[in-house]
Amino acid sequence: MNELEQRLHYPLGDTMPAPGDTLEVAPGVRWIRMALPFALDHINLWLLRDEMDSPDGTGAKIQGWTVVDCCITRDESRAQWEQVFATQLQGLPILRVIVTHMHPDHIGLAHWLCARWNAPLWISATDYNAARIGSQSTTGFGGESAARFFASHGLTDPEAQEKIRGRASYYPGMVPDVPRSFRRLQDGQVVVIGGRRWHCISGYGHAPEHIALYCDALKTLISGDMMLPRISTNVSVYDVEPESNPLAAFLDSIDKFSALPEDTLVLPSHGKPFTGLHERIAQLHGHHRDRLAELLAACASAPISAADALPVLFKRTLDLHQTTFAMGESVAHLHKLWLEGRLVRQRGADGVYRFSPARPDPSPSLSPPLPP
Repeated sequence: MNELEQRLHYPLGDTMPAPGDTLEVAPGVRWIRMALPFALDHINLWLLRDEMDSPDGTGAKIQGWTVVDCCITRDESRAQWEQVFATQLQGLPILRVIVTHMHPDHIGLAHWLCARWNAPLWISATDYNAARIGSQSTTGFGGESAARFFASHGLTDPEAQEKIRGRASYYPGMVPDVPRSFRRLQDGQVVVIGGRRWHCISGYGHAPEHIALYCDALKTLISGDMMLPRISTNVSVYDVEPESNPLAAFLDSIDKFSALPEDTLVLPSHGKPFTGLHERIAQLHGHHRDRLAELLAACASAPISAADALPVLFKRTLDLHQTTFAMGESVAHLHKLWLEGRLVRQRGADGVYRFSPARPDPSPSLSPPLPP
């Protein structure tokens, strides 16, 4: 555990649910931990005890569960869900599927879960439509457009370029389909789950319109990827929005959580449940502030591209999967400085964007002002 982690508190210690099992973390809230075939090797999913009106119009209530997030589409994930269905649902059905955002580990199996249980999908409209587009093509994770975009920011290595072009099916490989209809979630909305009010909190920068859920009665926040205890959430610029400023949007978004109590139990999508929300918000601001300062110092020596900035921002060796995400983050940090006017951007004869310090404004004139 590093120094920053030591400032957080993990109420469950090292206790985690076994594969196919669940662990209660708050009344009516159960934790599922599923494996992922990446360096980030797991995702946390949540089961919330629920009841809904019967569709027959009699006013009767149906008892069951709400699922929050789904894991990627693959046989191993389905098998883990089948274990959960067989042993953890107390014989009750899944009543609805809530997805915090459109990334594959969160929405990948939504189509299967919704069909399996005839349950509706609840998600923000922006992320629903991004997932629909992504499942039919690509959304910045690979393909020719992504290769050109990364090349324009300095990732011109032929082998890397070839591999990125070959990943045109990266997203639909994990999200082959999404349900044909959905219920819209948006900022400020209240969703009643099991008689408790869960408030929707929108977040930007990591996904188009991420929705976190906070229950005041439980002092519990399902934070999705907007608030993680060990790592900083990936915040990237993609080819579909090549001049965006996601880092500014992300930092503004996490400040929304400052209004929640400091002892809020945070249920993140990766890592362990923790308390110390305000401390973690400050840590994330400090982390990005330090990275931006390092980039400014690096740019002072010579103009740099996002690819040049990778060793400044990331001190470890990166594989291709990590490099594509790291490139997006590198561009995001440079863009924040550029769009704030602290860097200038120029495109060289080689087609690569490079960033250098902005010239300071000229000294103000000492001449007296003209009379009105």
